[in-house]
Amino acid sequence: MENLIALLIAAPLLGAAVLLVGGRRLDAVGHWIGTVLAAVSFVLGLVLFADLLGKDAEDRTLTQHLFSWIPVEGFHADVAFQLDQLSMTFVLLITGVGSLIHLYSVGYMEHDERRRRFFGYLNLFLAAMLLLVLADNYLLLYVGWEGVGLASYLLIGFWQHKPSAATAAKKAFLVNRVGDMGLSIAIMLMFTTFGTFAFGPLLGTHEQAGLAGDATEGQLTAIGLMLLLAACGKSAQVPLQSWLGDAMEGPTPVSALIHAATMVTAGVYLIVRSGAIFDAAPDAQLVVTIVGAVTLLFGAIVGCAKDDIKKALAGSTMSQIGYMVLAAGLGPIGYAFAIMHLVTHGFFKAGLFLGAGSVMHGMNDEVDMRKYGGLRKYMPITFITFGLGYLAIIGFPGLSGFFSKDKIIEAAFAKGGTEGWILGGCALLGAAITAYYMTRVMLMTFFGEERWRNQPTRSPEAPSAEPAAEHHGEAASDHVATATGEPHPHESPKVMTIPMIVLAIGSVFAGGFFSIGERFVHWLEPVTGYEHGHPPVSALTVTLSTVAVMVIGVGIAYAQYGRRPVPVVVPRGSLLTRAARRDLLQDDFNHVVLVRGGEHLTRSLVYVDHTLVDGVVNGTAASVGGLSGRMRKLQNGFARSYAVSMFGGAAVLIAATLLMRAV
Repeated sequence: MENLIALLIAAPLLGAAVLLVGGRRLDAVGHWIGTVLAAVSFVLGLVLFADLLGKDAEDRTLTQHLFSWIPVEGFHADVAFQLDQLSMTFVLLITGVGSLIHLYSVGYMEHDERRRRFFGYLNLFLAAMLLLVLADNYLLLYVGWEGVGLASYLLIGFWQHKPSAATAAKKAFLVNRVGDMGLSIAIMLMFTTFGTFAFGPLLGTHEQAGLAGDATEGQLTAIGLMLLLAACGKSAQVPLQSWLGDAMEGPTPVSALIHAATMVTAGVYLIVRSGAIFDAAPDAQLVVTIVGAVTLLFGAIVGCAKDDIKKALAGSTMSQIGYMVLAAGLGPIGYAFAIMHLVTHGFFKAGLFLGAGSVMHGMNDEVDMRKYGGLRKYMPITFITFGLGYLAIIGFPGLSGFFSKDKIIEAAFAKGGTEGWILGGCALLGAAITAYYMTRVMLMTFFGEERWRNQPTRSPEAPSAEPAAEHHGEAASDHVATATGEPHPHESPKVMTIPMIVLAIGSVFAGGFFSIGERFVHWLEPVTGYEHGHPPVSALTVTLSTVAVMVIGVGIAYAQYGRRPVPVVVPRGSLLTRAARRDLLQDDFNHVVLVRGGEHLTRSLVYVDHTLVDGVVNGTAASVGGLSGRMRKLQNGFARSYAVSMFGGAAVLIAATLLMRAV
């Protein structure tokens, strides 16, 4: 069975190569090639999963060594794969949700001229993400890490004819490079400290402790903080979160793939995989929890003020990943719950993004929720599936998000002391805000008056109109507007609604299934370890508090958006609202501190280089040149001058000799 591991990566990688190199001759079938190969990888994952289930819990680790990548004296790097419970969870999530998004994209991108290339990029993304989670060492993980960054750049900027999309792709690429520097430095520190970067020797197994326990706390703290920096870049955590909202410029299937189940979860995987390092570095672990708590509130506040449906969901993604990072920072108490929430989030957030794309499909690519309203009767399947995802993310009792988020909040309180109360309080507050902004999205989109009536919207069919925000290929009849310029809301085709239905089923049942008998915790325990937390209050109290704050958040949103009309014109809002619309001034901060700061630093370095470095070099050269010019005057060509010089020199030598003998 070990030989199948490489095929998990090879299938989508083959699809990427064929679709990107095959040329226009594959335009008619390219989308199906990409979809089938993604599904093949998912089927292989199911086969390997069944094989792991047939083994004892401690023996569920498969390894496959392909070849030695860099075999030199004192440095050895292999291309080898490791499949255990943690990586298997990610394989099923990546390939399963990825295959559904591929199928959805068949309809969504139907009339896009570059659909074949789009599916090639999707396959490339899957291959890179699978390489990241299947690598058995940090160096090979870094290859997949960079591959994910490249593929995300290509997908976010897929519609490069839009300056905003091209800018968003570059922004995501550059911000992620900052985080990637953290990972590269961490790998260097690992090698200089331990002499290896392989998971087995470094992190250990359930039978034997790894080398991480032999290092000093300071060394492990440095490595942990660099790994956290890398995770902040990929998972859009503070302070490297600024790229996520702009990344919504990509096609909606990209938003579902990158911001639900795959790329943004890579940072969580990195932290959990490196648990042995963080467990031995409590200071680094504390910083992880702080970053998670700050980000879950940051993203939630931003999501409250967005009228763009995709950007509201992007803020939600940032917040939910913050919950996962918070749980991962709690150590063995929270590792399993971080991954559990990651999986349930993959279902309901992918479903929400695909639902948003379905709404845009029926609304002439309109993304402003203030121009929606009353769409539930025109898009019943989208309404039901989106609604189930909404209930899951706000933690409605019995749905997936309720089980996973409640466990994280409980684990946060179990941290103990003042720290536990602060982290648990932040998690509870985040749950209330989540219920508020997601109810706001639900009400503005599917309920209330039909604000899209008598509201002229852009139509891709109009010859004078600008290109639509998303050329995802609805039939021409879908774009027909009434005489008053109204859009024509309608349900999406089955090729788009079927993936939404499947994801909605996961949004409803996955969390409960995982929680029965703590089966998900026991599944991951041999890899991540597990410790029962003991919160200062009972688990029932935590659960009731979580439900209570959820109800409060829903109630406030209903009072603001359900009981009174939603204005089409954006109101001025409070100071906090205006700041949240601008992503809490994160871009302004980056511009002032990083861009302008970088410019001043560059100018200072140029000045030092010109005045000090070049000054020393040029001054030395000028001094030597001046001395040479003066010495040249001694060579005047007169014999008497040379005779006097020789006489003077001989006199000096004789005097020096006599003086030395006298001494």
